[in-house]
Amino acid sequence: MDRKLLDLLCSPDTRQPLALLESRGLEALNRAIAAGQVSRADGTPQREPLREALVTRDRRHVYRIEDGIPVLLVEEALATAQVADFPPA
Repeated sequence: MDRKLLDLLCSPDTRQPLALLESRGLEALNRAIAAGQVSRADGTPQREPLREALVTRDRRHVYRIEDGIPVLLVEEALATAQVADFPPA
């Protein structure tokens, strides 16, 4: 993801800055997705693993990146509380 774009992005509901989710966070999230434990904020199950994602500063929400485009919709956010082993900052 382009660093200039990343510097401009923020969470649509809390306005917190976003950062690229590091590999261990992505791995933990994808394990939970594979186990069927992750739903989006609107209740839709997240079935596809993520290649890239953005995380809020407080690490409570993750927004997926599809084909290089961040999906910054509140209803599409993934709550990290659903992931038992989601790593702290």
